[in-house]
Amino acid sequence: MAMAENTKLGLIWFWQIEHNGSWYWEISNVSARDNNADDVYAYLGGPDDLHSSAWKNLKPGETYQTVPVAVGCVRGGFGDAVEALTRYRRTACKRPHKDNARCPVIFNDYMNCLWGDPTEANELPMIAAAAKAGCEYYVIDAGWYAELHEDWSQTLGTWQASTTRFPHGLKSLLAQIRQAGMVPGLWLEPEVAGPKSVLARKPDNWFLVRHGKRVLKNSRLLLDFRNSEVRSYPDQVIARLVNDYGVGYIKMDYNVDSLQGTELNADSFGQGLLEHNRAHLAWLDGIFNRYPDLVIENCGSGGGRMDYAMLSRLQVQSMTDQEDYLKVPMILVGASAAVLPEQLAIWSYPLANADADQASFNMVTAMMCRIHQSGRLDSLSAEAAAQVAKGIRIYKEVLRRYIPAAVPFYPLGTSDVTDFDAPVALGMRSPEHTLLAVWRIDGPGTARIPLAITNPKLIYPTDLDIKITAANGDLNVEFPRQRMACLIQAT
Repeated sequence: MAMAENTKLGLIWFWQIEHNGSWYWEISNVSARDNNADDVYAYLGGPDDLHSSAWKNLKPGETYQTVPVAVGCVRGGFGDAVEALTRYRRTACKRPHKDNARCPVIFNDYMNCLWGDPTEANELPMIAAAAKAGCEYYVIDAGWYAELHEDWSQTLGTWQASTTRFPHGLKSLLAQIRQAGMVPGLWLEPEVAGPKSVLARKPDNWFLVRHGKRVLKNSRLLLDFRNSEVRSYPDQVIARLVNDYGVGYIKMDYNVDSLQGTELNADSFGQGLLEHNRAHLAWLDGIFNRYPDLVIENCGSGGGRMDYAMLSRLQVQSMTDQEDYLKVPMILVGASAAVLPEQLAIWSYPLANADADQASFNMVTAMMCRIHQSGRLDSLSAEAAAQVAKGIRIYKEVLRRYIPAAVPFYPLGTSDVTDFDAPVALGMRSPEHTLLAVWRIDGPGTARIPLAITNPKLIYPTDLDIKITAANGDLNVEFPRQRMACLIQAT
Protein backbone atom coordinates (compact mmCIF):
# COMPACT_ATOMS: atom_id res chain seq x y z
CA MET A 1 0.00 0.00 0.00
CA ALA A 2 1.25 3.49 -0.78
CA MET A 3 0.10 7.02 -1.57
CA ALA A 4 1.33 9.83 -3.81
CA GLU A 5 0.16 13.36 -3.08
CA ASN A 6 -0.07 16.24 -5.54
CA THR A 7 0.18 19.14 -3.10
CA LYS A 8 -0.30 21.74 -5.83
CA LEU A 9 -3.65 20.32 -6.95
CA GLY A 10 -4.74 19.03 -3.54
CA LEU A 11 -5.11 15.44 -4.80
CA ILE A 12 -3.84 12.19 -3.41
CA TRP A 13 -3.57 8.90 -5.28
CA PHE A 14 -3.47 5.66 -3.30
CA TRP A 15 -3.26 1.97 -4.02
CA GLN A 16 -2.93 -1.44 -2.46
CA ILE A 17 -1.64 -4.60 -4.14
CA GLU A 18 -3.97 -7.40 -3.05
CA HIS A 19 -1.59 -10.33 -3.23
CA ASN A 20 -0.13 -12.69 -0.64
CA GLY A 21 3.19 -13.18 -2.43
CA SER A 22 5.76 -11.13 -4.30
CA TRP A 23 4.73 -7.64 -5.32
CA TYR A 24 6.36 -4.63 -6.94
CA TRP A 25 5.50 -1.00 -7.48
CA GLU A 26 7.40 2.01 -8.74
CA ILE A 27 6.51 5.59 -9.52
CA SER A 28 8.50 7.99 -11.68
CA ASN A 29 8.40 11.58 -12.85
CA VAL A 30 11.26 11.28 -15.30
CA SER A 31 10.61 14.53 -17.15
CA ALA A 32 9.75 16.77 -14.24
CA ARG A 33 12.48 19.22 -15.31
CA ASP A 34 10.57 19.74 -18.57
CA ASN A 35 7.16 19.95 -16.85
CA ASN A 36 6.03 17.13 -19.10
CA ALA A 37 3.25 15.43 -17.12
CA ASP A 38 2.81 12.81 -19.85
CA ASP A 39 5.92 11.06 -18.58
CA VAL A 40 4.65 10.54 -15.02
CA TYR A 41 3.76 6.92 -14.46
CA ALA A 42 3.09 4.36 -11.75
CA TYR A 43 3.66 0.65 -12.16
CA LEU A 44 1.70 -1.49 -9.71
CA GLY A 45 1.63 -5.25 -9.75
CA GLY A 46 2.94 -8.61 -8.77
CA PRO A 47 5.93 -10.71 -9.75
CA ASP A 48 7.36 -10.60 -13.27
CA ASP A 49 10.62 -11.55 -14.96
CA LEU A 50 12.45 -8.43 -13.75
CA HIS A 51 10.99 -8.61 -10.26
CA SER A 52 10.96 -11.91 -8.33
CA SER A 53 12.11 -14.11 -11.23
CA ALA A 54 8.61 -14.77 -12.55
CA TRP A 55 7.74 -15.52 -16.13
CA LYS A 56 5.30 -17.90 -17.78
CA ASN A 57 5.56 -19.39 -21.27
CA LEU A 58 2.05 -19.06 -22.73
CA LYS A 59 1.05 -21.81 -25.12
CA PRO A 60 -1.69 -21.29 -27.71
CA GLY A 61 -5.03 -20.75 -25.97
CA GLU A 62 -3.48 -20.12 -22.51
CA THR A 63 -3.93 -16.89 -20.58
CA TYR A 64 -2.12 -15.04 -17.81
CA GLN A 65 -3.77 -12.92 -15.12
CA THR A 66 -1.93 -10.32 -13.06
CA VAL A 67 -2.47 -9.89 -9.33
CA PRO A 68 -5.35 -7.61 -8.25
CA VAL A 69 -4.61 -3.97 -7.50
CA ALA A 70 -6.99 -1.37 -6.05
CA VAL A 71 -6.36 2.25 -7.10
CA GLY A 72 -8.14 5.41 -6.00
CA CYS A 73 -7.88 9.19 -5.96
CA VAL A 74 -9.49 11.78 -3.68
CA ARG A 75 -9.26 15.49 -3.06
CA GLY A 76 -7.54 16.07 0.24
CA GLY A 77 -4.63 14.46 2.01
CA PHE A 78 -3.49 11.40 3.89
CA GLY A 79 -6.51 11.15 6.17
CA ASP A 80 -8.95 11.46 3.28
CA ALA A 81 -7.17 8.67 1.42
CA VAL A 82 -7.25 6.43 4.52
CA GLU A 83 -10.98 7.06 4.86
CA ALA A 84 -11.58 6.06 1.22
CA LEU A 85 -9.42 2.94 1.60
CA THR A 86 -11.17 1.97 4.83
CA ARG A 87 -14.59 2.16 3.22
CA TYR A 88 -13.35 0.26 0.17
CA ARG A 89 -11.84 -2.53 2.27
CA ARG A 90 -15.18 -3.18 3.95
CA THR A 91 -16.80 -3.73 0.56
CA ALA A 92 -13.86 -5.83 -0.68
CA CYS A 93 -13.98 -8.41 2.13
CA LYS A 94 -15.20 -11.61 0.52
CA ARG A 95 -16.76 -13.08 3.64
CA PRO A 96 -18.50 -10.78 6.12
CA HIS A 97 -18.07 -12.51 9.47
CA LYS A 98 -19.93 -12.10 12.74
CA ASP A 99 -16.58 -11.81 14.51
CA ASN A 100 -15.89 -8.51 12.77
CA ALA A 101 -19.34 -7.21 13.69
CA ARG A 102 -18.95 -8.17 17.38
CA CYS A 103 -15.21 -7.57 17.98
CA PRO A 104 -14.79 -10.16 20.79
CA VAL A 105 -11.86 -9.78 23.19
CA ILE A 106 -9.01 -12.21 22.47
CA PHE A 107 -6.60 -13.55 25.08
CA ASN A 108 -3.40 -15.12 23.74
CA ASP A 109 -0.89 -16.75 26.07
CA TYR A 110 2.28 -15.70 24.20
CA MET A 111 3.38 -12.08 24.64
CA ASN A 112 4.98 -11.38 28.01
CA CYS A 113 3.18 -14.45 29.24
CA LEU A 114 4.10 -18.08 28.46
CA TRP A 115 6.35 -17.28 25.48
CA GLY A 116 5.59 -20.54 23.64
CA ASP A 117 5.76 -22.79 26.72
CA PRO A 118 2.17 -23.94 27.28
CA THR A 119 1.55 -26.63 29.86
CA GLU A 120 -1.53 -27.62 31.77
CA ALA A 121 -0.02 -26.17 34.97
CA ASN A 122 0.83 -22.89 33.25
CA GLU A 123 -2.48 -22.53 31.46
CA LEU A 124 -4.97 -23.18 34.27
CA PRO A 125 -4.30 -20.00 36.26
CA MET A 126 -4.19 -17.98 33.03
CA ILE A 127 -7.57 -19.36 31.94
CA ALA A 128 -9.12 -18.33 35.24
CA ALA A 129 -7.53 -14.86 35.11
CA ALA A 130 -8.52 -14.24 31.47
CA ALA A 131 -12.11 -15.24 32.14
CA LYS A 132 -12.23 -13.02 35.22
CA ALA A 133 -10.92 -10.08 33.17
CA GLY A 134 -13.72 -10.55 30.61
CA CYS A 135 -11.93 -12.17 27.66
CA GLU A 136 -14.03 -14.11 25.14
CA TYR A 137 -11.43 -16.11 23.17
CA TYR A 138 -8.55 -17.96 24.80
CA VAL A 139 -5.76 -18.88 22.37
CA ILE A 140 -2.93 -21.29 23.20
CA ASP A 141 0.04 -20.19 21.14
CA ALA A 142 3.05 -22.12 19.82
CA GLY A 143 4.35 -25.25 21.51
CA TRP A 144 1.17 -27.22 22.32
CA TYR A 145 2.24 -30.02 19.93
CA ALA A 146 5.84 -30.37 21.22
CA GLU A 147 6.96 -32.56 24.08
CA LEU A 148 8.69 -30.92 27.02
CA HIS A 149 12.30 -29.90 26.30
CA GLU A 150 11.81 -30.59 22.59
CA ASP A 151 12.86 -28.07 19.92
CA TRP A 152 9.38 -27.54 18.53
CA SER A 153 10.61 -25.84 15.35
CA GLN A 154 12.15 -29.14 14.20
CA THR A 155 8.87 -31.08 14.34
CA LEU A 156 6.40 -28.51 13.01
CA GLY A 157 3.70 -30.12 10.92
CA THR A 158 2.78 -33.09 13.08
CA TRP A 159 0.06 -31.13 14.92
CA GLN A 160 -0.64 -33.78 17.54
CA ALA A 161 -1.12 -32.61 21.12
CA SER A 162 1.80 -33.12 23.49
CA THR A 163 1.23 -35.70 26.20
CA THR A 164 3.95 -34.43 28.55
CA ARG A 165 2.62 -30.87 28.52
CA PHE A 166 -0.98 -31.86 29.14
CA PRO A 167 -1.19 -34.86 31.51
CA HIS A 168 -4.99 -34.86 31.31
CA GLY A 169 -4.99 -34.25 27.57
CA LEU A 170 -5.32 -31.09 25.52
CA LYS A 171 -9.01 -31.80 24.93
CA SER A 172 -9.62 -31.63 28.66
CA LEU A 173 -7.86 -28.27 28.88
CA LEU A 174 -9.84 -26.87 25.95
CA ALA A 175 -13.02 -28.06 27.64
CA GLN A 176 -12.06 -26.05 30.72
CA ILE A 177 -11.66 -22.97 28.52
CA ARG A 178 -15.21 -23.48 27.28
CA GLN A 179 -16.46 -24.04 30.83
CA ALA A 180 -14.90 -20.69 31.76
CA GLY A 181 -17.10 -19.06 29.09
CA MET A 182 -14.46 -18.56 26.39
CA VAL A 183 -13.95 -20.00 22.89
CA PRO A 184 -10.72 -22.02 22.69
CA GLY A 185 -8.11 -21.36 20.03
CA LEU A 186 -4.80 -22.89 18.93
CA TRP A 187 -1.71 -21.74 17.04
CA LEU A 188 -0.88 -23.31 13.68
CA GLU A 189 1.75 -22.77 11.01
CA PRO A 190 0.15 -24.95 8.32
CA GLU A 191 2.34 -23.94 5.36
CA VAL A 192 5.59 -25.36 6.71
CA ALA A 193 7.14 -28.58 8.02
CA GLY A 194 10.00 -29.10 10.44
CA PRO A 195 12.97 -31.05 9.03
CA LYS A 196 12.38 -33.77 11.66
CA SER A 197 8.61 -33.95 11.24
CA VAL A 198 6.69 -36.80 9.64
CA LEU A 199 6.00 -34.51 6.67
CA ALA A 200 9.71 -34.30 5.89
CA ARG A 201 9.50 -37.90 4.67
CA LYS A 202 7.11 -36.89 1.89
CA PRO A 203 8.37 -36.67 -1.72
CA ASP A 204 9.89 -33.50 -3.12
CA ASN A 205 6.67 -32.43 -4.87
CA TRP A 206 5.27 -31.60 -1.43
CA PHE A 207 7.78 -28.77 -1.05
CA LEU A 208 9.21 -25.68 -2.68
CA VAL A 209 12.41 -26.78 -4.42
CA ARG A 210 15.21 -24.68 -5.89
CA HIS A 211 18.36 -25.91 -7.63
CA GLY A 212 17.37 -29.48 -6.85
CA LYS A 213 17.09 -28.93 -3.09
CA ARG A 214 14.16 -28.33 -0.79
CA VAL A 215 14.02 -24.76 0.46
CA LEU A 216 14.84 -24.59 4.18
CA LYS A 217 14.17 -21.27 5.91
CA ASN A 218 14.20 -20.61 9.64
CA SER A 219 14.31 -24.37 10.39
CA ARG A 220 11.27 -24.89 8.18
CA LEU A 221 10.60 -26.66 4.89
CA LEU A 222 8.03 -24.80 2.78
CA LEU A 223 5.01 -26.79 1.62
CA ASP A 224 3.75 -26.35 -1.95
CA PHE A 225 -0.03 -25.82 -1.90
CA ARG A 226 -0.34 -26.50 -5.63
CA ASN A 227 -0.16 -30.18 -4.63
CA SER A 228 -3.64 -31.46 -3.73
CA GLU A 229 -2.14 -33.93 -1.25
CA VAL A 230 -0.47 -31.02 0.55
CA ARG A 231 -3.78 -29.16 0.80
CA SER A 232 -5.62 -32.20 2.09
CA TYR A 233 -3.18 -32.60 4.99
CA PRO A 234 -4.02 -29.28 6.77
CA ASP A 235 -7.66 -29.91 5.83
CA GLN A 236 -7.53 -33.03 7.99
CA VAL A 237 -5.72 -31.16 10.80
CA ILE A 238 -8.30 -28.39 10.91
CA ALA A 239 -11.17 -30.89 10.73
CA ARG A 240 -9.75 -32.66 13.78
CA LEU A 241 -9.20 -29.46 15.73
CA VAL A 242 -12.65 -28.06 14.96
CA ASN A 243 -14.74 -31.23 15.12
CA ASP A 244 -12.92 -33.24 17.79
CA TYR A 245 -11.25 -30.55 19.90
CA GLY A 246 -13.95 -27.88 19.64
CA VAL A 247 -11.51 -25.18 18.49
CA GLY A 248 -13.22 -22.00 17.25
CA TYR A 249 -10.15 -19.83 16.62
CA ILE A 250 -6.87 -20.49 14.81
CA LYS A 251 -3.87 -18.22 14.98
CA MET A 252 -2.30 -18.89 11.58
CA ASP A 253 1.36 -18.00 11.63
CA TYR A 254 3.99 -17.86 8.87
CA ASN A 255 7.50 -17.34 10.22
CA VAL A 256 9.46 -17.47 6.96
CA ASP A 257 10.07 -15.58 3.75
CA SER A 258 9.57 -17.87 0.78
CA LEU A 259 11.78 -15.64 -1.42
CA GLN A 260 11.88 -16.64 -5.08
CA GLY A 261 9.64 -19.71 -5.18
CA THR A 262 10.07 -23.16 -6.70
CA GLU A 263 11.35 -24.78 -9.88
CA LEU A 264 9.09 -27.84 -9.79
CA ASN A 265 6.29 -27.90 -12.38
CA ALA A 266 6.83 -24.22 -13.19
CA ASP A 267 8.30 -22.14 -16.00
CA SER A 268 10.22 -20.07 -13.42
CA PHE A 269 10.78 -19.79 -9.68
CA GLY A 270 8.46 -16.80 -9.37
CA GLN A 271 5.68 -18.36 -11.43
CA GLY A 272 5.76 -21.41 -9.22
CA LEU A 273 5.44 -19.16 -6.16
CA LEU A 274 2.56 -17.20 -7.71
CA GLU A 275 0.65 -20.41 -8.40
CA HIS A 276 1.38 -21.60 -4.85
CA ASN A 277 0.11 -18.29 -3.42
CA ARG A 278 -3.13 -18.58 -5.37
CA ALA A 279 -3.56 -22.21 -4.36
CA HIS A 280 -3.16 -21.17 -0.74
CA LEU A 281 -5.94 -18.59 -1.08
CA ALA A 282 -8.21 -21.19 -2.70
CA TRP A 283 -7.44 -23.53 0.22
CA LEU A 284 -8.52 -20.82 2.69
CA ASP A 285 -11.76 -20.36 0.74
CA GLY A 286 -12.43 -24.06 1.10
CA ILE A 287 -11.82 -23.93 4.86
CA PHE A 288 -14.44 -21.21 5.32
CA ASN A 289 -16.89 -23.00 3.04
CA ARG A 290 -16.76 -25.90 5.50
CA TYR A 291 -16.41 -23.90 8.73
CA PRO A 292 -18.07 -20.51 8.23
CA ASP A 293 -18.00 -19.71 11.96
CA LEU A 294 -14.29 -20.43 12.40
CA VAL A 295 -12.10 -17.38 13.10
CA ILE A 296 -8.59 -17.34 11.63
CA GLU A 297 -6.03 -14.75 12.65
CA ASN A 298 -3.41 -13.70 10.10
CA CYS A 299 -0.09 -13.41 11.92
CA GLY A 300 3.16 -13.89 9.99
CA SER A 301 5.70 -13.33 12.79
CA GLY A 302 3.47 -10.59 14.15
CA GLY A 303 2.47 -8.28 11.29
CA GLY A 304 3.96 -10.04 8.28
CA ARG A 305 1.95 -10.74 5.12
CA MET A 306 -0.48 -7.97 6.04
CA ASP A 307 -2.32 -7.73 2.71
CA TYR A 308 -5.88 -7.78 1.42
CA ALA A 309 -5.52 -11.03 -0.44
CA MET A 310 -5.36 -12.56 3.03
CA LEU A 311 -7.50 -10.02 4.87
CA SER A 312 -10.35 -10.16 2.37
CA ARG A 313 -10.77 -13.70 3.74
CA LEU A 314 -9.41 -13.77 7.31
CA GLN A 315 -11.00 -12.02 10.25
CA VAL A 316 -8.10 -10.77 12.37
CA GLN A 317 -4.64 -9.33 11.68
CA SER A 318 -1.89 -9.46 14.29
CA MET A 319 -0.33 -6.01 14.11
CA THR A 320 3.10 -6.52 15.64
CA ASP A 321 5.10 -8.54 18.15
CA GLN A 322 6.90 -5.40 19.36
CA GLU A 323 8.08 -6.16 22.89
CA ASP A 324 8.46 -2.52 24.00
CA TYR A 325 4.91 -1.49 24.79
CA LEU A 326 5.88 2.21 24.59
CA LYS A 327 6.42 1.86 20.81
CA VAL A 328 3.12 0.14 20.07
CA PRO A 329 1.00 3.34 19.86
CA MET A 330 3.21 4.75 17.07
CA ILE A 331 3.01 1.46 15.19
CA LEU A 332 -0.77 1.45 15.65
CA VAL A 333 -1.09 4.92 14.10
CA GLY A 334 0.60 3.71 10.92
CA ALA A 335 -1.04 0.29 10.83
CA SER A 336 -4.51 1.83 11.14
CA ALA A 337 -4.03 3.19 7.63
CA ALA A 338 -3.39 -0.31 6.28
CA VAL A 339 -5.94 -2.54 8.06
CA LEU A 340 -9.59 -2.20 9.03
CA PRO A 341 -10.01 -1.35 12.74
CA GLU A 342 -12.29 -4.36 13.27
CA GLN A 343 -9.51 -6.62 11.96
CA LEU A 344 -6.49 -5.00 13.62
CA ALA A 345 -5.49 -6.88 16.79
CA ILE A 346 -3.18 -5.01 19.16
CA TRP A 347 -1.33 -6.55 22.08
CA SER A 348 -2.03 -5.39 25.60
CA TYR A 349 0.58 -6.99 27.82
CA PRO A 350 1.13 -5.25 31.17
CA LEU A 351 4.44 -6.36 32.61
CA ALA A 352 4.75 -8.37 35.82
CA ASN A 353 5.49 -5.27 37.91
CA ALA A 354 2.96 -3.06 36.14
CA ASP A 355 1.23 -0.30 38.07
CA ALA A 356 -2.09 1.27 37.10
CA ASP A 357 -0.39 3.71 34.69
CA GLN A 358 1.35 0.97 32.71
CA ALA A 359 -1.67 -1.33 32.63
CA SER A 360 -3.99 1.44 31.42
CA PHE A 361 -1.40 2.57 28.82
CA ASN A 362 -1.46 -0.94 27.36
CA MET A 363 -5.25 -1.07 27.44
CA VAL A 364 -5.74 2.30 25.73
CA THR A 365 -3.59 1.12 22.81
CA ALA A 366 -5.52 -2.12 22.37
CA MET A 367 -8.99 -0.62 22.91
CA MET A 368 -8.77 1.45 19.71
CA CYS A 369 -9.30 -1.61 17.48
CA ARG A 370 -9.25 -5.27 18.58
CA ILE A 371 -7.98 -6.23 22.02
CA HIS A 372 -5.25 -8.87 21.86
CA GLN A 373 -4.84 -9.34 25.60
CA SER A 374 -1.84 -11.09 27.09
CA GLY A 375 0.56 -10.73 30.03
CA ARG A 376 0.55 -12.57 33.34
CA LEU A 377 -2.94 -11.57 34.39
CA ASP A 378 -2.78 -14.16 37.15
CA SER A 379 -0.01 -12.31 38.99
CA LEU A 380 -0.68 -8.61 38.35
CA SER A 381 -1.02 -6.22 41.25
CA ALA A 382 -4.57 -5.44 42.29
CA GLU A 383 -4.41 -1.94 40.80
CA ALA A 384 -3.07 -3.18 37.45
CA ALA A 385 -5.59 -6.03 37.26
CA ALA A 386 -8.39 -3.57 37.98
CA GLN A 387 -7.32 -1.37 35.06
CA VAL A 388 -7.28 -4.35 32.70
CA ALA A 389 -10.74 -5.51 33.78
CA LYS A 390 -12.13 -1.96 33.63
CA GLY A 391 -10.68 -1.40 30.16
CA ILE A 392 -12.17 -4.63 28.83
CA ARG A 393 -15.56 -3.80 30.38
CA ILE A 394 -15.64 -0.32 28.82
CA TYR A 395 -14.55 -1.77 25.48
CA LYS A 396 -17.33 -4.35 25.53
CA GLU A 397 -20.07 -2.09 26.87
CA VAL A 398 -19.28 1.20 25.13
CA LEU A 399 -16.69 1.07 22.36
CA ARG A 400 -16.79 -2.04 20.25
CA ARG A 401 -20.25 -1.47 18.81
CA TYR A 402 -18.82 1.50 16.89
CA ILE A 403 -15.59 -0.05 15.61
CA PRO A 404 -17.05 -1.90 12.55
CA ALA A 405 -18.18 1.45 11.12
CA ALA A 406 -15.26 3.57 12.36
CA VAL A 407 -12.74 5.41 10.21
CA PRO A 408 -9.34 6.42 11.63
CA PHE A 409 -8.21 10.04 11.69
CA TYR A 410 -4.91 11.64 12.65
CA PRO A 411 -5.07 14.93 14.60
CA LEU A 412 -1.28 14.92 15.10
CA GLY A 413 -0.41 13.24 11.82
CA THR A 414 1.56 10.01 11.71
CA SER A 415 4.11 9.16 14.40
CA ASP A 416 7.85 8.55 14.63
CA VAL A 417 8.53 5.36 16.56
CA THR A 418 11.89 6.74 17.70
CA ASP A 419 10.48 9.98 19.15
CA PHE A 420 9.38 9.45 22.76
CA ASP A 421 9.09 13.19 23.45
CA ALA A 422 6.22 13.89 21.07
CA PRO A 423 2.65 13.06 22.09
CA VAL A 424 0.82 10.45 20.03
CA ALA A 425 -2.85 10.64 19.06
CA LEU A 426 -5.23 8.52 17.00
CA GLY A 427 -8.93 9.00 16.45
CA MET A 428 -11.75 6.72 15.35
CA ARG A 429 -14.86 8.37 13.94
CA SER A 430 -18.15 6.58 13.32
CA PRO A 431 -21.55 8.09 12.43
CA GLU A 432 -22.63 8.30 16.10
CA HIS A 433 -19.36 8.43 17.96
CA THR A 434 -15.87 9.93 18.03
CA LEU A 435 -13.12 8.25 20.04
CA LEU A 436 -9.69 9.78 20.58
CA ALA A 437 -6.67 8.11 22.17
CA VAL A 438 -3.79 10.24 23.43
CA TRP A 439 -0.46 8.90 24.72
CA ARG A 440 2.22 10.74 26.69
CA ILE A 441 5.52 8.89 26.76
CA ASP A 442 8.49 10.98 27.91
CA GLY A 443 7.38 14.42 26.71
CA PRO A 444 5.69 17.41 28.38
CA GLY A 445 2.79 16.92 30.75
CA THR A 446 0.21 18.63 28.53
CA ALA A 447 -0.60 17.34 25.05
CA ARG A 448 -2.29 19.92 22.83
CA ILE A 449 -4.47 18.32 20.17
CA PRO A 450 -5.70 20.67 17.39
CA LEU A 451 -9.17 19.19 17.30
CA ALA A 452 -12.55 20.79 17.84
CA ILE A 453 -14.94 18.21 19.28
CA THR A 454 -18.25 18.58 21.09
CA ASN A 455 -18.71 17.53 24.71
CA PRO A 456 -15.39 15.71 25.21
CA LYS A 457 -15.51 13.19 28.02
CA LEU A 458 -12.68 11.23 29.57
CA ILE A 459 -13.87 7.63 29.63
CA TYR A 460 -10.70 5.69 30.52
CA PRO A 461 -8.85 5.74 32.84
CA THR A 462 -10.94 8.02 35.03
CA ASP A 463 -9.12 7.45 38.33
CA LEU A 464 -5.52 8.47 37.54
CA ASP A 465 -5.87 12.29 37.68
CA ILE A 466 -5.80 12.88 33.93
CA LYS A 467 -7.62 16.11 32.99
CA ILE A 468 -9.02 17.36 29.67
CA THR A 469 -10.09 20.83 28.62
CA ALA A 470 -11.37 22.14 25.30
CA ALA A 471 -10.94 25.72 24.13
CA ASN A 472 -10.37 27.66 20.88
CA GLY A 473 -10.41 24.56 18.67
CA ASP A 474 -7.87 22.72 20.80
CA LEU A 475 -8.16 19.81 23.17
CA ASN A 476 -5.64 19.88 26.00
CA VAL A 477 -4.87 16.66 27.83
CA GLU A 478 -2.94 16.97 31.09
CA PHE A 479 -1.09 13.89 32.29
CA PRO A 480 0.28 14.01 35.86
CA ARG A 481 3.05 11.51 35.06
CA GLN A 482 5.05 10.22 32.14
CA ARG A 483 4.04 7.08 30.25
CA MET A 484 0.32 7.49 30.54
CA ALA A 485 -2.55 7.32 28.04
CA CYS A 486 -6.27 7.98 27.92
CA LEU A 487 -9.41 7.59 25.84
CA ILE A 488 -11.72 10.53 25.17
CA GLN A 489 -15.25 10.22 23.80
CA ALA A 490 -17.22 12.90 22.01
CA THR A 491 -20.53 13.18 20.22
